Amino acid sequence: MIYLNENDIKQQDLDWSRNVEVIANAITCIKSKDISQPVKPYLRYGNLKNRIIAMPAYIGGDIHMSGIKWIASFPDNIKKGLVRAHSVIVLNEADTGLPVGILNSGSISAIRTASVSGLVLKEYMKARKPRGLKIGITGFGPIGQYHLSMCREILGNTIDEVAIYDLKGISLDTIPENTRDKIRPVTSWEEAYEDADVFITCTVSSERYIDKKPKVGSLHLNVSLRDYKSDVYPHFVGGIVVDDWEEVCRENTDIEQFHKINGLQKADVYAIQDIIADGVFSRIPVDQPIMFNPMGMAVFDIAMSNHYMKLAMASSSGLALE
Repeated sequence: MIYLNENDIKQQDLDWSRNVEVIANAITCIKSKDISQPVKPYLRYGNLKNRIIAMPAYIGGDIHMSGIKWIASFPDNIKKGLVRAHSVIVLNEADTGLPVGILNSGSISAIRTASVSGLVLKEYMKARKPRGLKIGITGFGPIGQYHLSMCREILGNTIDEVAIYDLKGISLDTIPENTRDKIRPVTSWEEAYEDADVFITCTVSSERYIDKKPKVGSLHLNVSLRDYKSDVYPHFVGGIVVDDWEEVCRENTDIEQFHKINGLQKADVYAIQDIIADGVFSRIPVDQPIMFNPMGMAVFDIAMSNHYMKLAMASSSGLALE
């Protein structure tokens, strides 16, 4: 069994195209129902905005791996100088249950999250073929930074500018030198939002605040899930995509609010597997804004952890355990 920590993960090549391919392979298994993934339970105690989530799954195909992610999210950690989320993943051989890997790294979750966004973004680009893209990002902690890195590699020269807003401001130290010429720090979320062709929420906001009409034909990667007020729902009707309806329509997400307040139903949304298998983005009118809402699927975590475990073993990283 191999043990990998944060440094072991960060030593591996952050190849976004390959990471997106890992997610695409996992979606193939979802489409063929070659997975097992129970709805994840949330453990809460004390301050109820804190949570520890268990995410077990099996994924078949060429991956053929089982495992579980145990992820803690404590928003006030930031005030204590700690990271918000802590994650441990255990991988088990699918045929024997033998534990083969332990990954103690929040980076895996961030990489998985940005890779899922990258897949959606690639399919959007394939269907719409936009140029001179304006990207907006609100929230620039680790998730926002990984999304910037992903956008820079996946979109390349199609990016005209990236407007970034964070309550704490933007430090140039968090932006790679080869990206700084594209970056425009802004002082409000509205500045990042109003003219964005692609808008990405990466916040830990406790209250919804986005109440403005989106740009025509724009893509919204609603990664933090609790930023959009129900007022905006009419603008996204016909263009809402989720990773898993049963997972995302709960826990006070924007999708759950759209469901309770606006009457959104499962039949009204597209699932992530529809993007690849059914070419959904090519059928949605080009002027329709699209909103992707990813609650986070355990099969993606198992697939990405398996990928990075193999990378680490190939580079002799990590610690072998008895």
